[in-house]
Amino acid sequence: MKKEFPVYDICKFSYAQQDEIIIKPLAPYLRSMRKLHFPHRHDFYHLIIFTQGGGSHTIDFEKFQIKPYHGYFMAPGQVHGWNFEGDIDGYVINFSADFFKSFLLNNQYLKKFEFLNGKVQHSVVDIHEKDQSSVIELLNKALIEVESTGKFQLDKLRIILLELFFLIADIKGESEELRGMENHNQIVLRNFEQLIDEHFLRLRLPKDYAELLCVTPNYLNIICKELLGISAGNLIRNRIVLEAKRMLINLELTVTEIAYKLNFSDNSYFCKLFKNQTGMSPETFRKTL
Repeated sequence: MKKEFPVYDICKFSYAQQDEIIIKPLAPYLRSMRKLHFPHRHDFYHLIIFTQGGGSHTIDFEKFQIKPYHGYFMAPGQVHGWNFEGDIDGYVINFSADFFKSFLLNNQYLKKFEFLNGKVQHSVVDIHEKDQSSVIELLNKALIEVESTGKFQLDKLRIILLELFFLIADIKGESEELRGMENHNQIVLRNFEQLIDEHFLRLRLPKDYAELLCVTPNYLNIICKELLGISAGNLIRNRIVLEAKRMLINLELTVTEIAYKLNFSDNSYFCKLFKNQTGMSPETFRKTL
């Protein structure tokens, strides 16, 4: 049987640095990770900002072209892999969920730092030329601090990274300001997506979420079609299928076991849903990995 694709914990990458946070130049980091399996998952937040090189980077089965001054932000559990071209360099930051636990539990911060929410559509940022020097300055400052042994090292690192995150949020927000302030429908949709992440293993029908959101199922469906072009039911099913894809990279799990883990009592129904959403069976998808 083929070896399963692993989920890596932050300790594997820590070496002499703190187990809670790792900040390194990208080129030597990649040389030390040559034996890393792809695709794979992490149990920590994983940020890469490229300053040179090319190729592609896949996050949750969606492919992006690598370009200098593109940043990629991955949350715990997301599947990713890469195919590099040329000389690659940049910066990598890994930090545990506990490192920023206070603001990661705060909805206001999560709204501001949407690139940390584990949604592929928010995972990539194009750093504008006018902001590149500011971003690099903060990254270099973090590199120096992570090698220090000061009493308040971790707190200083939190401050530096918060400044970086606010800068990245402002960069991403510039284009979004053209669409105007977030309206009520967008707030409902954002809350709906968050509830799906929390409850998709148990709640499968739009009416269940509409009740939690204090709206009607019809209104919830209208919002999804207006803002995303898909139905509320499809949004729920897409999240189930994403989790199925993440599990399918583990070659030691059978399709039946995956269906059970996803709370399907009928394996055939799971396979039918997967094929309806992706156009292929779980077995065929697994062969494409």
